[in-house]
Order: sequence, then structure tokens, then C-alpha cells
Amino acid sequence: MHTAHVVVTLLAALMAGFSGAVLLLRAQWIVKALRDYSVPQGWWPWLGLAKTAGAVGLVAGLFVPVIGVLAGIGLVAYFAGAALTVARARWYSHIPFPLVYAAPVVGALVLGFAS
Repeated sequence: MHTAHVVVTLLAALMAGFSGAVLLLRAQWIVKALRDYSVPQGWWPWLGLAKTAGAVGLVAGLFVPVIGVLAGIGLVAYFAGAALTVARARWYSHIPFPLVYAAPVVGALVLGFAS
């Protein structure tokens, strides 16, 4: 169970870190999506930092579990908010994208509690 927890946590951290990095680097495809969803441009650096911090927190949580739990809760809340933002913008076909990023975080939390 411990090995599964580590693997899923690292996958979740990699995905959240990637998501944060492309936002901080202003990748064209993410910029277009954020504009389509009417996310204010002033929020973008903070959103990228939140995802990146969550990724770092997940990895740190492998050594200090409470940090991982807090980071996981924060990332799940972030990606749930992202799904709501996409729904508010009426881009219903894009709702699965933030949920795909949230899924391994939820898995890491569940496996962390089980191990």
C-alpha cells in the first residue's frame, strides 16, 4: 500500500506541478482557455503559484504527512473551483480537464489514509 501511495502522490505532484508551470510560463493553450473562461489575468500568477505550491506540498507530505494532507485538500479545492469556473463559462465539454488533475490528488489522499 505504501508503494502505491508514493507512486500516486508523485504522479499527482507531477501533474499539478506541470499545470502550475504552464500557467506561470503562459503557454498559449492555457492562456486561451483562461481567457475563454473569463479568468482575470491578474489572478494567473497566483493560480500558477497555488498549483506549484500544492505539488511541492504533496512531495513534502511523503516525509511530513500533515503537509501532504493540507496540500491535497488545497489542490482538490482548487481543481473543484476550476471545474466550477469552466461550468460557469458554459464550456461544459472542458469540465473533465480539471477533474483529471484532481483525480490523482484524491487517490493520493485516500492511499495516504489507508497506509
